[in-house]
Amino acid sequence: MKFCLQLLTFSLSVVFCTSTILAEDWPAFRGPRGNGTSLEKKVPLKWSPTENIIWKVALPAPGNSSPIVSNGRVFVTCAEDEGRKRSLYCFDRTNGRELWKRTVNFDKVMPTHKTNNYCGSTPVADGKRVVVWHASAGLFCYDFAGKELWNRNLGEFEHIWGYGASPILHKGKIILHCGPGKRVFMTAIDLENGKTIWETEEPVEGNGQRNNERKYMGSWSTPIITKKNGQHLIICSMLLRVNAYDPQTGKIIWSCLGLHGKKGDLAYTSPVLADEICVAMGGFNGPAISFRMQGTGDITAKEQLWRKEPNPQRISTGIYTQGSLFMANAGPNIFQCLNPSTGKILWQERSGGAACWGSLILANQHLYVTDQNGTTHVFKPNVKRLEKVAQNELRERSNSTPAFSNGQIFLRTFQHIYCIGN
Repeated sequence: MKFCLQLLTFSLSVVFCTSTILAEDWPAFRGPRGNGTSLEKKVPLKWSPTENIIWKVALPAPGNSSPIVSNGRVFVTCAEDEGRKRSLYCFDRTNGRELWKRTVNFDKVMPTHKTNNYCGSTPVADGKRVVVWHASAGLFCYDFAGKELWNRNLGEFEHIWGYGASPILHKGKIILHCGPGKRVFMTAIDLENGKTIWETEEPVEGNGQRNNERKYMGSWSTPIITKKNGQHLIICSMLLRVNAYDPQTGKIIWSCLGLHGKKGDLAYTSPVLADEICVAMGGFNGPAISFRMQGTGDITAKEQLWRKEPNPQRISTGIYTQGSLFMANAGPNIFQCLNPSTGKILWQERSGGAACWGSLILANQHLYVTDQNGTTHVFKPNVKRLEKVAQNELRERSNSTPAFSNGQIFLRTFQHIYCIGN
C-alpha cells in the first residue's frame, strides 16, 4: 500500500511537472519568444459564441492592441474620448473579473486613421510589473496591484495613421521602437526606474508622414530579439531598412536596405527569422526582402537574397515553420506559403474570410489567425496546400492577435475580450 501511494505521488509529480513545463505565460506581443510560437499542446481547435467560451468581458471601445497574460492576470489597453483617456485594464485570468484599471488623461487629440483606434500598442509584463506605451501620452510602468511605479514622456509622435509598435523586454530593459512621426528612434529603458539607457535615432524625411516624393512613410514594426554568434541582437523593420542593434549600447551592428517602395516607405510587420535568414515585409503592396543575418555595416549588396515588389497588403506578421514562411494577408485575402531563401510562392489560396490584421500564431502544430470579422482560421502548416481545420466565428470585428496560455486562448474583439478553452 505504501509503495502504491509513493508511486501515485511520483506519477502525479511527473504529470504536474510536465504540465508546468508545457504551460507558459504570454507576456508580450506575439508571445514569450516574440515570434508567435506557443508551447501549448491542448489549446482548442474549435469554438463559437456559445461553445468553449470560459468567460468574456465587455470593453468600452474598439482597439487594435492585443491581450497579454502574465502571472494569473490578463492585460489589455483601451482608449476613450478620442484618445483623451488611454487605459490599461487588468483582469483575473480565471474568471475575467476586472481587478483594476489605470487611465492616463491626455488633453490633445492626436491624429490617427479610422481603422487604427487609439491604444494600438500591446503592453508587456514580467510577472511583477507591466509596461504600457501610450505614444505621446507617455510610457508607464505599474506593479501587479496597479500601483504606478514610474512614467516617462518620450516626446510627441504625430502621424496621420496613428501608432502601434509594442514594447518588449530583454534582460531588465524595455526595448521600444518610438514612432512613426517627425522623430523616430529605438530606445532601451531601465525597467526598474524608467531611466533611458540608450537611444538610437533613425533618419526620417520631412515631418515623418510623407517622403520627399510626397508618398506615405512610417513604420509600426515591433522589434524582436535573437542571438547570433553568441551575441544578442534587436532586429526591427524601419522606414527604409532592417536594423540590428546591440542591446547593451544601441549601436547598429548591421542594416539591410530595400523597404523603399513604389507607393511609399512603409512597414507594418515584424521581421520573421528563418534560421540564418531574415525576411521583412513592406506595407501598402510594398517590397519584401530576404537576407542573411551576418556581417557589419550596410550588408545589402553582399547578403540580400531577393527583393520582390509588388506584394499583397501585409499587416499580419507571418510564421516560420517546416522550413517555410506562412503569411495571412490583408488584401487580397489570401494565405500564402513561401520559401524564405528564394521568395518562391509554394502555394497561395483564398482564406475564405476577411482581411487579416492580427498576426499568425503556431500552437500544437496548427496555425491560428483572426481576421477582421472576428473569425479565427485554424490550418496546418502544410507546405503543399492550404489544409484548413476550423473556421471559428465570433461575429465581432477584430484587428488583434490572440494570446495562448495554459491551454487557453485570450482573444480581443472590438466589443469583448474572450477566454477560450476546452
